[in-house]
Amino acid sequence: MAQEHSADPSGAPAQLTEALGTDYFSVRHRFSPKQWDTFMAVRKFVDHEVLPVASESWDAAQMSWDVINQLPALGVVGDDIEGNGCPGLDPLSCGLVAMELARGDGSLATFFAVQSGLAMKAIDMLGSDEQRARFLPGMASLETIGAFGLTEPDHGSDSVALETTARRDGDDWVIDGAKRWIGNGSVAHRTVVWARNTESGDVHGFVVDTSTPGYEASVIPRKGSMRSVWQADIRLDGVRVPESDRLPGAETFRDTGRVLATTRGTCAWIALGHATAGYDAALRYTLERKQFGKPLASLQIVQQRLVKMLAELTGMQLYCMQIAGLAEEGAISPTIAGLAKMNNTSKARWILSEARDLLGGNGILLDNHVMRHMADIESVHTFEGTETIQTLIVGREITGLSAFT
Repeated sequence: MAQEHSADPSGAPAQLTEALGTDYFSVRHRFSPKQWDTFMAVRKFVDHEVLPVASESWDAAQMSWDVINQLPALGVVGDDIEGNGCPGLDPLSCGLVAMELARGDGSLATFFAVQSGLAMKAIDMLGSDEQRARFLPGMASLETIGAFGLTEPDHGSDSVALETTARRDGDDWVIDGAKRWIGNGSVAHRTVVWARNTESGDVHGFVVDTSTPGYEASVIPRKGSMRSVWQADIRLDGVRVPESDRLPGAETFRDTGRVLATTRGTCAWIALGHATAGYDAALRYTLERKQFGKPLASLQIVQQRLVKMLAELTGMQLYCMQIAGLAEEGAISPTIAGLAKMNNTSKARWILSEARDLLGGNGILLDNHVMRHMADIESVHTFEGTETIQTLIVGREITGLSAFT
């Protein structure tokens, strides 16, 4: 059922059947011992702490705080940020963490991506040394929950046209506007809010204390995807932010884009995690489920479908391994990350639809861990830039012609 490899010196399993699909292309051989240890620590956490409660939390649309609060002990919050209590993980380790969390629970992976990949990364990339020292340690320990406020009710894909404003008033800035679909926005202690300077028209980033008068957040109800992570509608009505909480490196929307470019590759890894969960569930189910006196997996058409799923899954793995290698070299571009995100989310949607079908009527039961992933991948398909927008961005690069403004 899986290609065998030599035993790992740490005594870990010799193959990655459950967590990386069937390792036909021997990606394991490219893991360093440290990367393997990080991967296995998160994998065990997912198997023993996340999966037993994921479906219940999803069904109740409740955040799993008992699980979330264990993340700092894994030493992964903050991803590749170095110093100020952050782990300074290499790109491959960051990807493996994202993949494994998504394999267990897309909502948990999304919470983590907002905290580590958007809020903390914005402060690390665009903040001052003083701001990094002031904010990042508490965020790495989850004593401070972060959010990233960019999307607006009328501006998603065209977020460059954001309408939230910031005007200078003495030593403060006064922010007015609205944000929508802000992950963690209702539970965050600090939200990185993007607003347009009323005088210059430039886009600035502000680390907003959510207890400030005028900041109001409400959870968006009745979601059919990522149900156990809360997204919020945010109103900013005369919110005063000191100049010391403005990110000095955020002067244009291009700076905002620099942060987003680092997280699109993460989306490709998250999609791989969702797809892996679907493939594993389908393989396990078809081996155990008997119809007409024999396992479903013995039928030719079922084997054909499983093999096609595996082919797409291994392709997704290779995409992820390559973008990790490019990131390590400092050679990953926004379009490369966007192409990986576009490819992997599309393939994951297909794999999960196949898994759901192979499980028959049982495929819609949350206890079988397919329907939840099938619903959650829809969010990954949309956030951080839709498939359509990623396609047009890559299309612009390869043709030199822009199909959108």
